[in-house]
Amino acid sequence: MLKEFREFALKGNLLEIAVALVLALAFVAVVNALVNGIIMPLIAAIVGEPSFDAIVWTIGDTPILIGTFITAVIDFLLIAFVLFLIVKAANRFQRKAEGDAGPTEIDLLVQIRDELARR
Repeated sequence: MLKEFREFALKGNLLEIAVALVLALAFVAVVNALVNGIIMPLIAAIVGEPSFDAIVWTIGDTPILIGTFITAVIDFLLIAFVLFLIVKAANRFQRKAEGDAGPTEIDLLVQIRDELARR
């Protein structure tokens, strides 16, 4: 059982996922710094409040924290937009790197065939 667990834990995919998780957690700190340190203060300068947490609806004696929800939605949208830009840039970089890779095996075989046909 210990051997099976070791094989499972040391599989390449599991290690890659663990590394990705650690990087994602570190990335959260960067995005939170961007949102809380730059973007929300800009919103505060425009709206007059550093967040929307002060918006509260009261039904009877129960407060409904609608502002907290609005703030969370804005945080989510900003994080999603930053991730979109990162994925878009990574895809562009990957396409560019693949374009510089030279001819594929099939391209080379076609060139060899055509050269042999000419002779």
